[in-house]
Amino acid sequence: MFDGDRVTGVRTDDKGVDKEGHQKSNFEPGYDLNAKVVILAEGPRGSLTKQLIQKFDLARNANPQTYGVGVKELWEVPAGRIAPGEVIYTLGYPLTTKEYGGAWIYGSKDNVVSLGFVTGLDYADPRLDPQRVLQEFKRHPFVAKLLEGGKMIRYGAKSMPYGGWWAIPPVAGNGWMILGDSAGFLNSARLKGIHLAIKSGMLAAETAFEALKKDDSSAAVLGDFQKKVEASWIKEELWKVRNMHQGFERGMFAGMFHTALQFVTGGRGVRNRYPAHAGYEQMRKLASLPADGGAEKHLIGPAKGDGKLTFDKLTDLYHSGTKHEEDQPAHLVIHDTNICNTKCVKEFGSPCQNFCPANVYEMVDDATQPNGKRISLNPSNCVHCKTCDIADPYQIITWVPPEGGGGPNYDGM
Repeated sequence: MFDGDRVTGVRTDDKGVDKEGHQKSNFEPGYDLNAKVVILAEGPRGSLTKQLIQKFDLARNANPQTYGVGVKELWEVPAGRIAPGEVIYTLGYPLTTKEYGGAWIYGSKDNVVSLGFVTGLDYADPRLDPQRVLQEFKRHPFVAKLLEGGKMIRYGAKSMPYGGWWAIPPVAGNGWMILGDSAGFLNSARLKGIHLAIKSGMLAAETAFEALKKDDSSAAVLGDFQKKVEASWIKEELWKVRNMHQGFERGMFAGMFHTALQFVTGGRGVRNRYPAHAGYEQMRKLASLPADGGAEKHLIGPAKGDGKLTFDKLTDLYHSGTKHEEDQPAHLVIHDTNICNTKCVKEFGSPCQNFCPANVYEMVDDATQPNGKRISLNPSNCVHCKTCDIADPYQIITWVPPEGGGGPNYDGM
């Protein structure tokens, strides 16, 4: 909620509303939660943070935030395959040199292996499917041998902010602060952000405490949070990798060159601030791409899976433990479905079917539509990665939290 240029609290949604917007027997109206200080810690692409940034145009002097989506599986493997605490990182494969991404493999106790693949959401081909990328990665002889005879036990996906220091908006103002992934505090070289989120939370708590003691939550007082961040090891760490992901905008080879140069120049590279573009702007229309996918043909379209080593999207989704109340308004809002049914299906081939790792979006046959297809939502499948909000080429999808805390069950993830 706003009062002029000040944030005064949060307004909650109505609860107990059915799909059609009618009140059910358990209806509870939303309410206004007023607060002297509102701290936004929603993870990447936070829905309230997004509104705040747009309301005050906070990103006007920042680079566009860029993102990756990590698709992850947990496996139980035969004893002796990998030691607890063993860490393996990879870069590239099975992506081509045009895309950005890499994998992790972590050995855990009780013969559990965490593995996943992070695909940068600034690829060109709208048919590329990040869930399939992970399945193709597992076909590599080394990975296949590691997992042979094992069992996949859990699945999930999460987006992460790649943009680095130059993509961070102002993090404090009249009545508000932003921290963690919502602000963009993530080391894009290490793909690590938990420690930065914790530190930013500590600094925000200190700032809020002082504001409450003074009974003053103006920008002048809460602005100390910005100063604390810039004086802490948060900036020290992020400054050294401030141009990391931007260096890969022109592909892997250019990215490796810039990475080496940044390493020896303390993060500078060829210039102090590299320009950047939002990932969805990099997506190309089908008419400009090879019909068969070209070099990316092994990454486009849904994975079929063999049921042992590789899996289709719905099989993976089952292992996420995702549950939502079915009879509620969709928490994925498409602001203009006509664009989906007339323009996007023709120009980009409905990429939401591909970039969503949970089969939320489907184009179903509909003879009444010009292209014979219409968009259909399966919001109960959503694993809350927010990729759709990020990667949609028309930016007409908004993700908001669903009612009742529904979502994936990331036990052990």
